[in-house]
Amino acid sequence: MNHVNAPGYVPLHLETRSVVDTATAAFHLNRQPQTLREWSSRSSGPIHAVRIGGRLGWRVADLRALVGGGA
Repeated sequence: MNHVNAPGYVPLHLETRSVVDTATAAFHLNRQPQTLREWSSRSSGPIHAVRIGGRLGWRVADLRALVGGGA
């Protein structure tokens, strides 16, 4: 996946936010957003979402650790 040229997405190693939305997290994990929503609803995935104002958020540190970039 070419993160450098992906429109609308910051490369994960340059991400400054501590939490990102489901679409962004799914992009970085090369999964469909629905997969992450399922992980959250079943508490079955390799990382867990946080709820922010009724929406799902995904910790950037968890994403980095999962893809091997370190936390």
